[in-house]
Amino acid sequence: MKTIKGPAVFLAQFLGDAAPFNSLDSIAQYMADLGYKGIQLPTWDPRVIDLKKAAESTTYCDELKGKLNEIGVEITELSTHLQGQLVAVHPAYASMFDGFGPAELAGKPKEQQAWAVQQLKWAAKASQNLGLTSHVTFSGALLWPYMYPWPQRPQGLVTTAFQELGNRWKPILDAFDESGVNVGYELHPGEDLHDGVTFETFLDYVDGHPRAGINYDPSHFLLQQLDYLQFIDFYHDRIFAFHVKDAEFNPTGKQGVYSGYQGWVERAGRFRSLGDGQVDFSGIFSKLSQYDYDGWAVLEWECAIKHPEQGAAEGAPFIESHIIRVTERAFDDFAGTGADEEFNKKLLGL
Repeated sequence: MKTIKGPAVFLAQFLGDAAPFNSLDSIAQYMADLGYKGIQLPTWDPRVIDLKKAAESTTYCDELKGKLNEIGVEITELSTHLQGQLVAVHPAYASMFDGFGPAELAGKPKEQQAWAVQQLKWAAKASQNLGLTSHVTFSGALLWPYMYPWPQRPQGLVTTAFQELGNRWKPILDAFDESGVNVGYELHPGEDLHDGVTFETFLDYVDGHPRAGINYDPSHFLLQQLDYLQFIDFYHDRIFAFHVKDAEFNPTGKQGVYSGYQGWVERAGRFRSLGDGQVDFSGIFSKLSQYDYDGWAVLEWECAIKHPEQGAAEGAPFIESHIIRVTERAFDDFAGTGADEEFNKKLLGL
């Protein structure tokens, strides 16, 4: 077994216009002072990283790593959640996703998609140059408007959509393979990959690509009422990254999983700061340790109630307390009788 690395934190939700959240140096120092050992970088923010330069210059990457090491943190993964979203966008959502790409490409879906694909390929090479082995992203979605259909979906619609999604992602996954980097899709409502079944379907259309994997985030599974512990039993060999994020689901006689178009505070299912929700993190860390997950445990903080600075401060010790230093020997080794084939045969009456 292997020991999970951490605590680490995804910077996306903490970046802002005021110090110390407005530059990589200052936010990295802030997180290091809270006890974080790793940071996950959102690649769409130029204050954090120049993705193209990182893909083209090992010198730039070495200087970036060196600067962060002096602060006391290291990069866990690069994130292309926003760019990954633009790899596949249904027209119904196109205008709402315009802000995920360059302003000059707003309203130009083909150009946005081409830009997103290039971003992902740069992320593959940048990850390699930074010495990283995993990457996190979204799959995008063509089918989401038809997730719970009425009238029924036309026959073959799901097949056509996943075939197209696979065609778009296969060259990107090949680029990550060339760079020796795994891709962890965050299985998330709003994405075509949002649970185990849709992930398996996607694998079928990318020929079981060895780089296609999962950024495991139990909060999205709890809100779907999916067994997030058994999920690890099924897919542990494809879990390439881990977002430590809490959530709660409190259905009433008026609302359930879909939450009646309510805002975050009023929803039956809502994200919470670590320890304030219902996720069984002891069970999760135990299972991931059991299955030799040796990647990072990365806080993704989102909460409808608590202030982010309090959430960040509480997150590092919470993760630290759940990381299991795995044992190197069995607890009953003291009573072992050694290995002797003749003795074994004698015990069996052979």
